[in-house]
Amino acid sequence: MQNGSVAEASAPEARGGPPGGLAPAPLRPYAIIAGVLGALYFLYSWVQYTQFRNPSWDLGIFEQSVRAYAELRAPIVDIKGPGFLILGDHFSPVTALLAPLYWVWSSPLALLFAQAALFAASAAVVGRTAQQVLGSRAAGIGLTVAYGLSWGLQEAVKSDFHEIAFAVPLLALACRALLLGRWTAAVAWAAPLVLVKEDMGLTVAMVGAVLFVKGQKRLGAAVAGFGVAFFALTVLVLIPAASKVGQYDYWAKIEKTGEGADVTFLDSVFGAFGPGDKWEMVFFLVGITGFLALRSPLMLLVLPTLAWRFLSQDPNHWGMIWHYSAILMPVVFLALVDAVRAVRSSPRPWLVAYGKVAVPVVTAIAVVHALDLPLRELLRSETYRTDARTLDARRAVAAVPEGSSVETNVTLMAHLTADHTVYWVGGATGVSPDYLALDLNSGWSQPITDPVQLASQLHPEARYEVAAQAGQFVVLKRG
Repeated sequence: MQNGSVAEASAPEARGGPPGGLAPAPLRPYAIIAGVLGALYFLYSWVQYTQFRNPSWDLGIFEQSVRAYAELRAPIVDIKGPGFLILGDHFSPVTALLAPLYWVWSSPLALLFAQAALFAASAAVVGRTAQQVLGSRAAGIGLTVAYGLSWGLQEAVKSDFHEIAFAVPLLALACRALLLGRWTAAVAWAAPLVLVKEDMGLTVAMVGAVLFVKGQKRLGAAVAGFGVAFFALTVLVLIPAASKVGQYDYWAKIEKTGEGADVTFLDSVFGAFGPGDKWEMVFFLVGITGFLALRSPLMLLVLPTLAWRFLSQDPNHWGMIWHYSAILMPVVFLALVDAVRAVRSSPRPWLVAYGKVAVPVVTAIAVVHALDLPLRELLRSETYRTDARTLDARRAVAAVPEGSSVETNVTLMAHLTADHTVYWVGGATGVSPDYLALDLNSGWSQPITDPVQLASQLHPEARYEVAAQAGQFVVLKRG
């Protein structure tokens, strides 16, 4: 597509209507690439799960909540505390959509499979949109690969399942609709984000801001108002109503440090300019697009997520690890597509030239960067090797009778939730579980030197004795 035809195709959008002259983009090649990406995501998750290397308690938490939905019960998550209603922690009712999958495949692996499929589907949306807008199959294929291998998605896969798996394709579809001038579709895809997590209401508000910038002022204002109102509703009314403490606990992430020292809101604002991890994350966020994405109004959508992460006093929110950047990936890559289209008609020759090479450069950067990201582990034979630790963990799980209650730490947690009542170590207040299943070297706690003494400290009203031990894993039974 020549520069002149692109300018003509963009003219209707400038007037507020849908752009014309979109290039054809068959779905099949993108579906194939998405299938490969999805298989890689799930393979990584499957190996991590079967090797007992899950990095946090989140998979166990979501397993308990989705299992409850599948059994038509309230989403009680005992890992967070006996009888804890998870909607009083984060507002993520969208996960109930996974209940039918659980009727077919009742396993934590079903959650990991669903996430892999949702991430992969978003890659097809991003790549196909790139071909339609830019008129180049090479650009579409390149950006599908670059996006699919992006650090935000890979780190999310490494972090097990999270509710943001639903937000990723919804944001890709909303951004696609904004690029194509399909305003009603953009609203339709963005609105369900408020059911993914409480902070996503502010992202929906930014969709309204983009609509406003693109000339849809009344619609944009309405969408922005809806997003802000729903955010306020969830954090001020719905979550406190479901919470045992009657409030939204995560305000404390802004107001206090991890050590508990008081920090004012202004301290958080000015402190946002401190740790380098925050700015490293931002640099790589825009750097993977050759910084060209900054020219697109779609980048407004990243601001709410960056804002709360910068204000947070929790270091886990600052850097490039965990799942927090996954929802930013479809935004920045489709912002790149928008920017490449825009600079083609720029009066600055150097910018036009840069736009022509941006996509291949971004693709090359993504492939090179992927060599230092989680999926590279799939290329190593030792990744698939079952070691002694894994065998010991399996023995520990087998030593806990089906249907019993058990208090455990991260390593064994997601492997026990399917057929046990599972509590977090130290979080079973008022309960004396039948068993304690402990990884003595769990990375989420200090090494446990005397499991019997720990059991007596946690539950002085009961007596526990060692029922089984395998390597670094110990199972204690209540006497």
